[in-house]
Amino acid sequence: FRTNVFSFFFMTKAALPHLGRGSAIINTTSINSFIGNPMLVDYTSTKGAIDGFTRALSQQLIERDIRVNQIAPGPIWTPLIPASFPKDAVEDFGKDAPLGRPGQPNEVAPALLFLACDDSSYMTGQVLHPNGGTLIGG
Repeated sequence: FRTNVFSFFFMTKAALPHLGRGSAIINTTSINSFIGNPMLVDYTSTKGAIDGFTRALSQQLIERDIRVNQIAPGPIWTPLIPASFPKDAVEDFGKDAPLGRPGQPNEVAPALLFLACDDSSYMTGQVLHPNGGTLIGG
């Protein structure tokens, strides 16, 4: 929680004095927050806390016209994967996504850009799911 949750509070506290009307805060959580992960209960719990933080903060800052949204990526191939997973897990990483492969960082970036620009000016407290086709909330 110190790393995955408190950092959001500290960063937001530091940034707020510099944010004006029309600004956007974009948080990153994980698909695990929405589907659960029995092997990563601690990690999944921190990502759930980020969901609650995003929703509550979006309501707190709505009068200041500061939007707060988040993305919840699914399996994304980053250098962290081979560095932290066992070799057999690396070979199968992301294959259980409906698209049959892990995503790439460049497939997440457009979601972040959308939430940062004025095209998303009617969104706050929301989450985008670049996750390879896993249905959330259905």
